[in-house]
Amino acid sequence: MLLNIEDTFELLFDKNNNVAYKALQELQKESKETDCVYPYMDRLSDMLDSDNSYIRTRGLTLLAYNAKWDKDYKIDEIIDTYLQHITDVKPITARQCIKLLPMIAKYKPELKNDILSALQKADITVYDDSMQPLVYKDIQKALKEIQK
Repeated sequence: MLLNIEDTFELLFDKNNNVAYKALQELQKESKETDCVYPYMDRLSDMLDSDNSYIRTRGLTLLAYNAKWDKDYKIDEIIDTYLQHITDVKPITARQCIKLLPMIAKYKPELKNDILSALQKADITVYDDSMQPLVYKDIQKALKEIQK
């Protein structure tokens, strides 16, 4: 089935999270194979500033999945904003961001040091005691993966 990227992209903002999540999965799959989502990089970057944590997470995810197609250094331009989500107000979004960083580091080796530095400096005390160990573990795992 041919995916209509534009329509699917719009579904990322659907009020129904199930619909939006399905769209995210489709676009993730597509991004692994081709650069057809890449033209939306600027819109994905804008999603990082959304008040809705689900939308932020979708933006973070698709930006990472398109790192390998990033010939115009779009991620380099927004890496500071991206890395701020290591300590996103929502720990779930933060954890997702952290888990995606090795993928960005792999395809954007020039950003590796920025990513490592941000992970090492992340202040996870902003989270509840119950969340801190989880976020800490995610950070350690990401650091190990990026450094190998």
